[in-house]
Amino acid sequence: METTDYFAHETSVIDEGCEIGKGTKIWHFSHVMQNAIIGERCNLGQNVVVSPNVVLGNNVKVQNNVSIYTGVICKDDVFLGPSMVFTNIVNPRSAIVRRDQYVETLVEKGASIGANTTIICGNTIGKFALIGAGAVVTKPVADYALVVGNPAKQIGWVSEYGHRLDFNADNKAQCFESGQQYQLKENKVERIS
Repeated sequence: METTDYFAHETSVIDEGCEIGKGTKIWHFSHVMQNAIIGERCNLGQNVVVSPNVVLGNNVKVQNNVSIYTGVICKDDVFLGPSMVFTNIVNPRSAIVRRDQYVETLVEKGASIGANTTIICGNTIGKFALIGAGAVVTKPVADYALVVGNPAKQIGWVSEYGHRLDFNADNKAQCFESGQQYQLKENKVERIS
């Protein structure tokens, strides 16, 4: 496998049949398993496991000690915090093989998942959602939602820059850093400028 377009530390293991995009960096003791697809400009920290058939978009940042199991799809610009983990079986048992029962989990563009979070399989994390550190996500998360706790509960909304949005009487809000405008309608947030 050619390694001229991406960097892989000498202690990492890259299985045959992977696709790894230009400018991606794979650090110490990480393992990318067969048929995984990793986009361009991704960064996989130390001791990361990317299981077979996982798909990571472009510019995905994976911090140390993250396990990304078969069935997970992360779109572009996703951030996976240190030691967070995905699951892929609803009812795992050591003595029962359920490799044909993996459940898909989708992380939409721009979402950030905090350190030590657990994502229960079968859920979608909406675009630009922000999951607080240590959360246990047991149900789908809306676009731009801010969720925390065990089980994770939504406590607000965030901008694409990750700042809390405070909606006015007209259900509009502005990100103080970017100036982007947002609209809250029927319990959904969308960017309007």
